[in-house]
Amino acid sequence: MTSIGLYRHLDEMAPWNDRLQVLECIGVTDEAPQVRTFTFRSDNQTWFRYQPGQFVTLELPAGTEPVLRTYTLSSSPSRPFSIAITVKAQADSIGTRWMFDHLRPGMHVKAYGPAGDFSLHNYPAAKYLFISAGSGITPMMSMTRWLNDFAPQTDIAFVNCARRPEEIIFRKELELLGNQMPGLSLGFLVEERSSRESWFGHMGRIDAVRLPLLSPDFREREIFCCGPEPFMRAVHQLLETAGFDMAHYHQESFGAPPVEPVSFADNLPGEAGVDGPVEATPIRFSLSEVDAECVAGQTVLQTARAAGVRIPAACEFGLCGTCKVKKIFGEVEMNHNGGILDHEIADGFVLACCSRPLSALEIEA
Repeated sequence: MTSIGLYRHLDEMAPWNDRLQVLECIGVTDEAPQVRTFTFRSDNQTWFRYQPGQFVTLELPAGTEPVLRTYTLSSSPSRPFSIAITVKAQADSIGTRWMFDHLRPGMHVKAYGPAGDFSLHNYPAAKYLFISAGSGITPMMSMTRWLNDFAPQTDIAFVNCARRPEEIIFRKELELLGNQMPGLSLGFLVEERSSRESWFGHMGRIDAVRLPLLSPDFREREIFCCGPEPFMRAVHQLLETAGFDMAHYHQESFGAPPVEPVSFADNLPGEAGVDGPVEATPIRFSLSEVDAECVAGQTVLQTARAAGVRIPAACEFGLCGTCKVKKIFGEVEMNHNGGILDHEIADGFVLACCSRPLSALEIEA
């Protein structure tokens, strides 16, 4: 089919829903050393509705069992016919390494999403400061591209940190946007000079001296930060020390938040307040036609795995939304980290990874 044959007006297409989708890879672009952008279109002629800064989860055939990996979208929803992710292959990468070695235009992958609340749409402000390092630039790029299309006069201070000049992802595009957007101020900071590319800009790591040089009025801005965990910790501490109002600070992280250790001692028979052994809660997985029992403290996802029922899951702490399933009946206790929306909960959906039954359940899985 030719590209002309594929064309349809936006109002003739259904929007991308937030359940399972099949995507076709339509482009692979080298961005920096070991960094590539993979561009996709929908396999069923839908347009992409999401917020700039959100992420998707891809199901990749990287082993005997598919692996699920979460990636922030670097594309902008202002251009809704395709989406893109920009990824860096680390030494221990599995899913990303498979993409580098195998994913080519014309191939298909499964996807879940979009999800996440790391978006300027949730925190409207007159002025923004985007601080990133490495591939943490991707949500900032999505938001900047969106602002370029919809509000190019927006006041944005864009600070990106890299080890070497050639490792600044999207550098050429950002410099072009800097000429187009009167309110965009770029601040690149590198740690080392390079024999591959000359550098006359700022050197070193972001600190209490360099941040005011890159964004003198940072205390007046809504700040978004994304990068490796040590980088974000350093920025967070730097801003706290500088007296910044941390209610206006937001960071993106796919690492699990700290949790309190759970003790089941209080549930043992013979203890005060417990009359006898704690009974398991029955769960019916309707699509698989499997009946299982959830022991005390176990999640719906853990019960499903023990019963041989496959529910896709990636982060497993209630952030990515991949394990979203429909609850037909019953009650659960769900402690999530933003991976499900209020209207989805009202419609009966739960996140299997962080839901524990309060009564007998029937789950559509």
